[in-house]
Amino acid sequence: MRSTTDRILTLLSWVAVLWIAYEFLWYLQYKLPGPTLVFDRLSDWSGIPEKPFRLFVAGMETAAAILILIPRTRVLGAGWALGIMTGAIFFHLFTPLGVDPYEDGGHLFKEACFTWAMAALVLFAHREEAIALVRRYAPLVGLRIA
Repeated sequence: MRSTTDRILTLLSWVAVLWIAYEFLWYLQYKLPGPTLVFDRLSDWSGIPEKPFRLFVAGMETAAAILILIPRTRVLGAGWALGIMTGAIFFHLFTPLGVDPYEDGGHLFKEACFTWAMAALVLFAHREEAIALVRRYAPLVGLRIA
């Protein structure tokens, strides 16, 4: 029998999953049609052409949104989302992009942080599955886990 804590964590995990999928899919409307301030600045800073960079991120976020919605691939999707958001937070903090590129109080940065936390929550809620996945695939990349 599952404890009340487990049921609450499962419910919160579903809320987090829906948030992540919504967030990634919502922002596609800004990434797909054309250049954005964010990718223009990052392109100027990194030298990576804007369009391939923007479309690559859009593709990665779409894949993460799909993976996290499917119970069988939820942990993979959450890990993927965590990685994407870690990259977004890094770019906001350590590049000319800055925390507040749109001068709106850092809304985009705050959403990236919140989405990162939601991905971490999903991984925590499914930690046994996440640990099993890491143990299964770590040897393929040369990692030894006890």
